[in-house]
Amino acid sequence: MARSTARKRALNTLYEADEKGQDILSLLAERLDHPGAQTPLPGYAVTIVQGVAAHAHAIDRLLNDHSTGWRVPRMAVVDRNILRLAVWEIVYNDEVPDGVAIDEALTLAKTLSDEDSPAFIHGLLNAVASDADARAKACQGDETTESENQGSGGHEDSEAIGSEAVASEADVSVDDASVDESSAGSPTANPTQAASESSAVPESPTSAEEPETEDSVASAPAAASDQERS
Repeated sequence: MARSTARKRALNTLYEADEKGQDILSLLAERLDHPGAQTPLPGYAVTIVQGVAAHAHAIDRLLNDHSTGWRVPRMAVVDRNILRLAVWEIVYNDEVPDGVAIDEALTLAKTLSDEDSPAFIHGLLNAVASDADARAKACQGDETTESENQGSGGHEDSEAIGSEAVASEADVSVDDASVDESSAGSPTANPTQAASESSAVPESPTSAEEPETEDSVASAPAAASDQERS
């Protein structure tokens, strides 16, 4: 299965966990045990989700440090999870060139976010990718945090994304039919709509003033530059 498809499936899982305020790894375990009507998650999708959960604090810190005026909790849910996925590939996956990671993120943004999101995502990812010192510090910081968390048992990193997102949103509810996205994309206010366990990322998030319900989307097309296989 093409890695672009695996990225889309990973994004669905990250998005759902974020919307529901659920621990990423617990949701991943549910999806692996009970895939439902969908095919099982590709191996690379599982790797992405586990990687984002393991490095949650460092990834969000990088995004906050390089974003002008928009901290992660204020970004649209779709956008911040596209960014998290791409930053994990840029910083922690040496197999994926930075340019490929950015191009794949832009493909997802053009399919799933509003018209302003690709430019925002492109600029922010370029800033992260070009800051070698910050990338090295993020890796070193993760090593320190991991050693500290071993004594506390912890899932602090994997829980951080959900808890930070919940604190910044008015409410999160579950709807069995579809995912509603009330944010038009970064920079915007966060959506406050529902995410179901079986839902995918919404096709085209609408503005907070005129929320709509969108059907789940098909997988984003694979970028020509990334024909890797999982």
